[in-house]
Amino acid sequence: MATKIKCAFVDDEPLALSLLLSYAKRVNFIEPAGEYSNAVEAMDGIMENPVDLIFLDIQMPHLNGLEFARMLPERTRIVFTTAFGKYALDGFRVNALDYLLKPISFSQFLEAANKAQQWFSLIDSNAKAGDAVAEDARSMFVKSDHKVLQIDFSKIQYVEGLKDYVKIYTTESERPVLSLMSMKAMESILPASRFIRVHRSFIVAKDKIREIDRNRIVFGDVYIPVGDSYKPAFSAFVNQK
Repeated sequence: MATKIKCAFVDDEPLALSLLLSYAKRVNFIEPAGEYSNAVEAMDGIMENPVDLIFLDIQMPHLNGLEFARMLPERTRIVFTTAFGKYALDGFRVNALDYLLKPISFSQFLEAANKAQQWFSLIDSNAKAGDAVAEDARSMFVKSDHKVLQIDFSKIQYVEGLKDYVKIYTTESERPVLSLMSMKAMESILPASRFIRVHRSFIVAKDKIREIDRNRIVFGDVYIPVGDSYKPAFSAFVNQK
């Protein structure tokens, strides 16, 4: 990520807030862009001046961190900071990048910041890759499990979206390739002449469609629904065959 990560800090404990800000000033790719003593105050500030990342306390008056996290834009990422480990599972359910237990050391803060930098770098590189792929391209490169894999378009059956990740199902393996990428980025990479989006969570290879059962595309034991908003384009594709 070439630019700095714009970061806000939300905590009702002044000492905890001051500590996080002091850590942020020691990390050259973090740009502090707001400090707030509660989530209600943060909501107004962040909606007016969006940020990339928020270090967010959970237990706060009026509106807790978990509730606030569900109101944020999709691209804004969260690192939860709390004194209570019982919230860890709930934190990851709202797509938190990390979960730090107080008292937080600088090394823990830096590890979470580096994780955020890697996440934004990967998202941005995937988006740029989508812009650069030509319609006549034969394959794409994706990052998966710390490796870069080349996947031939002709081998892809369908792609399933899972929040910030996609599962790429191919004819070469029963196990899908899991990659940190949005469906929007994936749709921009796959040639429109060869793939069609049929649902907000599914993109299908046109030449792999063999059976359609009551508005569902059948791949063996897998039934992929055709969403209402995608039916007109899908019907047009089927009727031109």
